[in-house]
Amino acid sequence: MTPNNIFIAGILLISVYACCGKLSCEEGHSGPTHESMQAVFDLKPFRPAVNLSNPTIANISFTLYAVLGVNEKTQILTTFLWLRLYWHHEFLVWDPEECDGVTRISLPVKELWTPDIIVYEFVDDDVSQACPYVYINHTGHIRWDRMLRLVSACNLEIFNFPFDVQNCTFTFGSYMHTIRDVRISPALTFHEMSLNSKLYLEASGEWELVDILGETSILQFGIDEWDIITFWVVIKRRPVLYVVNLLIPSSFLMLIDILSFYLPPHSVDRASFKMTLILGYTVFLLIMNDLLPSTANGTPIIGIYFSVCLALMVISLLETVIITNVLHNNSMKYRQVPNWVRVVVLKHIARLICYRWPEEVHPPSAMERIKPEALNDGVTPRVIQPERQTPNHDQASTTGVCAVPELQQICQHLSDLRTHLVSLQKEGELHEQWCHVGYVLDFLLFRIYLLLITCYALVIISMWCIWISQT
Repeated sequence: MTPNNIFIAGILLISVYACCGKLSCEEGHSGPTHESMQAVFDLKPFRPAVNLSNPTIANISFTLYAVLGVNEKTQILTTFLWLRLYWHHEFLVWDPEECDGVTRISLPVKELWTPDIIVYEFVDDDVSQACPYVYINHTGHIRWDRMLRLVSACNLEIFNFPFDVQNCTFTFGSYMHTIRDVRISPALTFHEMSLNSKLYLEASGEWELVDILGETSILQFGIDEWDIITFWVVIKRRPVLYVVNLLIPSSFLMLIDILSFYLPPHSVDRASFKMTLILGYTVFLLIMNDLLPSTANGTPIIGIYFSVCLALMVISLLETVIITNVLHNNSMKYRQVPNWVRVVVLKHIARLICYRWPEEVHPPSAMERIKPEALNDGVTPRVIQPERQTPNHDQASTTGVCAVPELQQICQHLSDLRTHLVSLQKEGELHEQWCHVGYVLDFLLFRIYLLLITCYALVIISMWCIWISQT
C-alpha cells in the first residue's frame, strides 16, 4: 500500500470514527472485535484525535526508585525511575454493556500511537527493560507504565562534600509536537510524587531524597512553543561512610600530633616522630584519594580540610626544628644568652604564658662565687716550710730543695682542676639558660598551635551546624 493510499484510508477511518465514535462488539466476544481493533492499528501514524485542532493531553508521573550513581567529574547523575504516562486515544472507545462488561484491555504499545515524551537532560541511551503493553479502558484513556534508566546531566555542587545536597533537574517534554498538538500536565501532585519516592528510596544507597518539586511552563524556540514539565529532584548524601573513613582517622592523627608536644623538646625523637606522622598522613591521603570527588569547577571543603591538617603538621615540625636549633646549636657553642632574649623571652613571654621556673630562687653563678684574685695565674703559691727537727745539716738542705718544686706542681694541678670545674659549671649554667629559653619558646609555640587548631575546629563545627540547619 502506497503512502497516499494509507493517508486516504486514514482520512476515511477518521471520518467513520467521527460519525460512529465507538468500536464495534459482537456477541460471544469479550471486548471489541479484532476487525475493529485492526482498523485502529492501521491509524498508528496519525495522532488519535477526531478533531486535529484539539491537542492530545498527556499526563506524567514518576517514582524515583534508586540513585544508581553520581559522577562529580563528568557532572552526570544516573537514576532509575518508574515512569507512568497517560493520554487519551479517541478511537479506542467502546460500550461495556455491548462488549460483555469488559472495561479494560491490554494492547501492544508498538501498535498504537504514543506521545514522543523525552527528558531533555538525557546524555546516554536508555538500556532499561521496555514494557511492551499498555492498559486501555473503555473511555479511551491509556496508561503506559515503563522503567527508565535515566542518565542525565546535572550541575553538581561538591563544595560541601560529604555533607552536600544536590538539586538536579528533569525536564519532560515532547520532542516534535508543539503545544498545538500535545499538552503535558502532571498526573499526581508533586508532593504525592515525593512521598511515593521516599517510600521506595529510604533504604537505598548513600543518597537520601529530600523533596521533589516542579512546575509546568512553556518553552519557546523561534515561533514554536512546547509544553514542558520541570522537576527538581533534591537529594542529600548520607555522610556516615565518609565521616568514619576520612574525618575520624584524620582527627586521630591530628590529636597524636598535638600530644607529641609533650615529648621532651631537647630530644631528637620528637622531630623523627613528627616526620613519621607526616609520612603516615600522606599515605593516608593517597589511599583515600579515590573517595574524594574531583571536578574542574572547584575543590570540596574536605580537601581543604586535609590540606590544612597537613599544613598544621608541617608547622608543628617546623616548630620542633626551631626549638631543637635553640637548645642544641646555641648551647653547644656556649654562647651567652643575649640581654634582649633575657628580657623578651625569659621575662615578658614567660610571664605571658605563665611559665614557672623549676626553682624560685636562683643560686649565684660560679663566676660570682669565685674571687677574681683566685684566677690570677701569675701569683706564685706560698709554700709552708715544715718544722725543722734535729737532723744533720746535709739532710735538711736536700729536703727543702725538693719540697718546693713538688708543692708548686701540686698547686698548679689544683689550679687547673679548679679552672676546669668552673668552666664546666659555667657551661652547665649556659646550657640551663638556653634550655629555659627553648622551653619558653616551646610553650609559646605550642599554645599558638593549639589556638590555630581550636579556631580551625570551630570553623568546621560551624559549617557542620549550618549544614544540619539547612537540611
